[in-house]
Amino acid sequence: MKPTSIKVEKEVISILWRDSNESRIELRYLREECPCAGCKGETILLHSYRPPKLPIAHPDMYTIKNLKMVGEYAVQIWWKDGHDTGMYTWEYLKKLAAEQASGTKQNYEPLL
Repeated sequence: MKPTSIKVEKEVISILWRDSNESRIELRYLREECPCAGCKGETILLHSYRPPKLPIAHPDMYTIKNLKMVGEYAVQIWWKDGHDTGMYTWEYLKKLAAEQASGTKQNYEPLL
């Protein structure tokens, strides 16, 4: 399921998969669905952390500054506003691409 190429365009990330399928994910949706604990929260030893909602969206939040492959399973994205803790697995990127058309937000409640 590893991609053969990832291209960042103006407002979209385009991922070409080994099976020749292409996923296109809007950068805004990609950032809003960042899977890191700072964005979505986490539970450790029965203690839940829920991050505060961002008060104001800033355009730099939706601009990719850099990205780097993480092993054989994910990509880490550095956003222009300095956020860089989200690691997007190939499976998660495929899921986001499939669900963005319906405007589906990921349900992180079961994790907390």
